[in-house]
Amino acid sequence: MKKMTINGIVAQVEDYWTVLEACRFYGIDIPTLCHHEGLSPGGICRLCIVEIGKGKRAKLVTSCNYPVEDGLVVRTHSERVIRARKMLVELLLARCPGSKTLQDLAAKMGVQRVRFKVKNENCILCGLCVRMCAEQMDAKAISFAGHGINRRVTPPFDIKSDVCRNCGACMYICPVCQLRCQGPEPPNVVCGACMNVEPVCLQDNEDVMCYLDTCGWCFKVKPSSLKKSGYGKEKIEEG
Repeated sequence: MKKMTINGIVAQVEDYWTVLEACRFYGIDIPTLCHHEGLSPGGICRLCIVEIGKGKRAKLVTSCNYPVEDGLVVRTHSERVIRARKMLVELLLARCPGSKTLQDLAAKMGVQRVRFKVKNENCILCGLCVRMCAEQMDAKAISFAGHGINRRVTPPFDIKSDVCRNCGACMYICPVCQLRCQGPEPPNVVCGACMNVEPVCLQDNEDVMCYLDTCGWCFKVKPSSLKKSGYGKEKIEEG
């Protein structure tokens, strides 16, 4: 066992843990995208960054692949950490604004704008699909290719691999495959609908107008207009 300080509290941790595992063991929520318990650490999305050390020597590190140490001082939600995480979410949203997972993270962190050029890509290069295919499916049908802005996930030679079994594991684990509730062409980069803690449609209706978790439609259209248009009734009948 090792002793380290997490947010001012001395904690005992297992020798083989990472900082992320230690923090989660003690109930501290640290956001991640490229991390999965069944896969090797990636450290690619960098959302799991924490601040280690004190004073001017303090630095930001990725907690998912940083091993615990005796006497290590960790701050998981300092001003510096929160500011960096918000900027990372902005960068990710600029690349894939259609991802519900990223929109949920933005809502959770209070990100309400994106200051970077929107690209509308369909991949954030987190590497989860590559590691899933290699480590869990034992196929290695896809991998990274290229460098810098040309980096992408692809099968060897951009041709479908013979070892691919069409299992769908890569899509299952992908954080951007699930589209946001406003569809593929939303009106704004940041949805903001998940900031609603209660269904606002109940202000003018006896029942909720849909059964989506934190539906984004009602955030853009007044509930009264939904009622008049019969939008909710149509959706229920179609479902």
